[in-house]
Amino acid sequence: MPEILIREMQVSDIPDVLQIEHMSFTTPWSKDAFLNEIHKLYSFTKVAVLGDNIIGYICINHIMDEGHILNLAVHPDFRRQGIATKLVEDVLNGFKEIDCRHLYLEVRVSNLEAKKFYERLGFRVMGTKKDYYTYPIEDAVIMMRGL
Repeated sequence: MPEILIREMQVSDIPDVLQIEHMSFTTPWSKDAFLNEIHKLYSFTKVAVLGDNIIGYICINHIMDEGHILNLAVHPDFRRQGIATKLVEDVLNGFKEIDCRHLYLEVRVSNLEAKKFYERLGFRVMGTKKDYYTYPIEDAVIMMRGL
């Protein structure tokens, strides 16, 4: 596979990001949600690029010494090729530079694949949030990794 570039998300990337978002989630983010993250002061937004194509993205917030993965997805045609791992590792490296100590996320209780993925990256289950997700209503598992 050719080299995958991880770079900052740009406004011009949003149409491609939205396509992946709609293929990946039952309650997808809107264009405005991504614009908000791009322009937010304490946000990291990155895309994975292969050639001229956006094939994945990640959105993370950080406040003081904590980070929170808000959104991560890879185009279905490129899943299971290490792209999500590259995106998370890129952000982890950036967070170490700003002395971030913990990284959190939520994932659907039923999303066993995602939970296993995050566990392989060193995240551990910390608890649950009742009825956190809608469409369908479902609890979230809270996961955390120390940096």
